[in-house]
Amino acid sequence: MFGVIKKAYLLATPAERKVVLGNVLSLSTLQGINYILPLIVMPYLIRVIGPEKFGLLAFAQAFAQYFLILTDYGFSYSATREVSLHRENHKRVSLIFSSVTAVKFVLLLASFIALVLILRFIPRFGNDWRVFAFSFGVVVANTLFPVWFYQGIEKMRYISVLNIIGGVICAVGILVLVKEPRDYLYVPLIQSLVFMVIGLAGLYLAFVKFQIRFIFQTYGDILKELKDGWQIFISILAINAYTNTRIFAVGLLTNNVLTGYYSIAEKIANVIQTFPLASFSQAIYPRLSNIFHKNQRRALKLMHKIQDSTIYIALVALPVIFLVSPWIVKIVCGAKYPQAILTLRLLLVAAFFINANAFRVQFLLVSGRMDLYSKIHVIIALIGLPLIFILIYYFSYLGAAFSTIITELGILLLTLNTLEALAFTKK
Repeated sequence: MFGVIKKAYLLATPAERKVVLGNVLSLSTLQGINYILPLIVMPYLIRVIGPEKFGLLAFAQAFAQYFLILTDYGFSYSATREVSLHRENHKRVSLIFSSVTAVKFVLLLASFIALVLILRFIPRFGNDWRVFAFSFGVVVANTLFPVWFYQGIEKMRYISVLNIIGGVICAVGILVLVKEPRDYLYVPLIQSLVFMVIGLAGLYLAFVKFQIRFIFQTYGDILKELKDGWQIFISILAINAYTNTRIFAVGLLTNNVLTGYYSIAEKIANVIQTFPLASFSQAIYPRLSNIFHKNQRRALKLMHKIQDSTIYIALVALPVIFLVSPWIVKIVCGAKYPQAILTLRLLLVAAFFINANAFRVQFLLVSGRMDLYSKIHVIIALIGLPLIFILIYYFSYLGAAFSTIITELGILLLTLNTLEALAFTKK
């Protein structure tokens, strides 16, 4: 296992190793803190506000995620790639920054109007309108913070520092202010206010530290960014149709208590399947894009080496986690909720498929094949979205876990087939 990692490391030049390892360290530190803090806060919240209110908060967060998708519009990949390729051209980077920021604020306004209409006319949301309104603040924060810009210029430490500060303030605020069940509204309110300030700080640093200038864009500039991000937007929309919708569907078809149990298991599973995989994936993406631009075969070889290492790690780690899952749930929740334990064990099966495919599916974006990336996820969404509701209808909250296993296996198989057919893999 470690031999494979070493080979992947040696394929990069010394300069590339330094940049990538620095970014991996920054993002891993950020993710580590972001995972440690919830492991402190989540047990406290479950004990204080109970699974029912915790489930309501999870439902509201899942609802806000749809607006996050709209305002992001795929720029986390398309704009990151553009900034990475043109980072030496300051004027071009400023133009990209200005175009993307303008589009994101227009989409934010559209999202806010949609939120108001939903809260006004749909009782399921209007009855708890405060929790949904407060949760919308994270959409504003995400629009303000140009994470895609810092990833493109490979300065991830700025993302790390600001988000760690925000995470610590949120955790302290929740521990201090949330003392009884009726205080649950403080949770989304604190998170939204803190990260809106962090978002403004990220925007300020971009203009002052990196001397980004806001340039008034032509219609063609804005249209180009929309066109570049369209395929990824459709992909992310499709992905969330069968990922984020799981908690949302459990909340719609069951109740807040069962939603709470399922969301507990999914949050734990997300930590297991993404740390430190997600940080390395984010750090390697702009670097692989640059390598692919110069040498396709070298980029492909590096991707396969990295992907093999994650599979070996998953084969060792996931069975161990499966066995100790009752203790993990008890440590996190303060009790061995059987519903959360069973759900977590099912989600670990899906976690293996995710880990076995993370860098393969990302490589479609690295190679500029957004169309194929989009096609895979649209196909899975068309199958996975109705599957979620059908399985939840018949198996309650466990249906969401069953659907996760099926869809992630489907993505893995489609990605393997797609990569095999790509022309550059045969040169």
